[in-house]
Amino acid sequence: MATDTGVRKGRKFDQVLEGAREVFLRDGFEGASVDEIARQAGVSKATLYSYFPDKRLLFMEVASSQCRLQANEALVSMDLTAPPRQVLKQAGQVFLGFIYSDMGQRMFRICVAESDRFPEIGREFYQSGPMVMRQAVTEYLTAARSRGELQIDDMALAADQFAELCKADLHPRLMFGIQTSFSDIEISRIVDGAVETFMARYGT
Repeated sequence: MATDTGVRKGRKFDQVLEGAREVFLRDGFEGASVDEIARQAGVSKATLYSYFPDKRLLFMEVASSQCRLQANEALVSMDLTAPPRQVLKQAGQVFLGFIYSDMGQRMFRICVAESDRFPEIGREFYQSGPMVMRQAVTEYLTAARSRGELQIDDMALAADQFAELCKADLHPRLMFGIQTSFSDIEISRIVDGAVETFMARYGT
């Protein structure tokens, strides 16, 4: 059995992945050594290399699996038959909850730091998480339009606009190191404003 990156799975695959996740988040991509990953995972280097002959493949699998997990949890918790304000508020809170979590921030920084040398890492990260959420929101907006709850011509653009509205104020502060964590009150303020602005434009 193989993943999208062509990595072989086996009995200790998840064990290797968990050990690598701990080391990558602590030491970054460049600082993470294969010896330390093997030690953290409790496997031999030979076992690790049998699954991941390249450290880039291992990091891509760690990043994409974490994104898939977060995206799948978000989709399971969303009631796609509920009214737009309810669904969009929930989607916005889940979205911000991940990207502003310690895990989300570290993964994002590693992907950005390595994007010049290894652009496939950033692509894998985007396709496994943000793209999944984007597709889910697009599908919801389409369903809501068919029920007469929204008036939207370009669904993909509307989904992207909502995501950007949800990052207002908070994202620049995070990127420039002004603030590294945000309270539930701060996140709710931004998400509520994003929903109201979105509905003022697209609501029926």
